[in-house]
Amino acid sequence: MHRSPCCLLLCLAILIAMPLPGAERSDEAEAAERKAQRLEQAVVEEGEAASVSPGMVIDKPEAQAVDPEGEQPLDDALTCLVRTIYWEARGEAVADMEAVASVVINRLAHEGFPDTVCGVVRQGLEQGDCQFSWWCDGRVDEADEEGAYDIAKEIARRALNQQLPDRTDGALYFHLRTMQPDWAAQYTKTVDVGGFAFYRPQEGAAR
Repeated sequence: MHRSPCCLLLCLAILIAMPLPGAERSDEAEAAERKAQRLEQAVVEEGEAASVSPGMVIDKPEAQAVDPEGEQPLDDALTCLVRTIYWEARGEAVADMEAVASVVINRLAHEGFPDTVCGVVRQGLEQGDCQFSWWCDGRVDEADEEGAYDIAKEIARRALNQQLPDRTDGALYFHLRTMQPDWAAQYTKTVDVGGFAFYRPQEGAAR
């Protein structure tokens, strides 16, 4: 069928005006990262129960657009938190994953720890004694299970939005219940959640 030049030009104009799927995801990811930075700072300044305005809330599509392949550099709050939840509690129950997220947020709010999520996660790297074991285990840090990674993104989103109840009762430390590290005796146990045991300092001071 013959098409007129006008029809072809109209189709071309429509295609040009349509946003590319990749560009849309990138915009959502950038929005999520900007909001995560503001939410991170709010926790540092106000504590675990920081106030969150409607414009700061990360929505589900924004969170899922971040690091779609699980290969993004660890240089923003959301990706650092997601990757920590994923590697520390992948394969565990959702409650376990949520509890790990709460420990990161609790540390972020505590004056004894770094004032960024990525700083919290990377702490101890220089001394070879990482606070979160996945960061120093020498393995590839890219996420390879899409379903588990999507769950970790949703948990991280809710944690940064102050929408996640703290199952750990303010814990700053945790370990697998199948282990008994020497340091555990120096802290007060708060609760067991699934396969993890959680602790906080006896006198409030981080170590």
